[in-house]
Amino acid sequence: MGIPLISVDTLEVLAMKVAVESGLIVPMIDARRMEVYSAVFDNTHSKIMEVQAEILTEESYAQMTEAVYFVGDCQEKCKTVLTRDNFHFLPEIIFPSAKEMSRLSYEKFAKNEFENVAYFEPFYLKDFLTNK
Repeated sequence: MGIPLISVDTLEVLAMKVAVESGLIVPMIDARRMEVYSAVFDNTHSKIMEVQAEILTEESYAQMTEAVYFVGDCQEKCKTVLTRDNFHFLPEIIFPSAKEMSRLSYEKFAKNEFENVAYFEPFYLKDFLTNK
């Protein structure tokens, strides 16, 4: 029998650092070139769009008319293409925090939501590819 562990979504941890009364929260992790890994949360930190890999363009998130708050380590490159008036960048929120991770971990602990190390496989979103 494997040792139980708690799995916490990095983007959710990053989103938990944002406190806004209304609008959407988009935590992003930098990938390559103009690609990011992101998800969308509402102001109560409920996930409303699953994790995805996206190549950013001027049309990214264009369907969102409410205030959108972007956080993560790729804000500088995002500012070059995400220029709508309702888009806001929070440069002080770059990395996930142990404070938010511990809160999410405790909630899973209290609900007895454990992963078994023997069978757990991390979610990497995309397969690793090498070039010859």
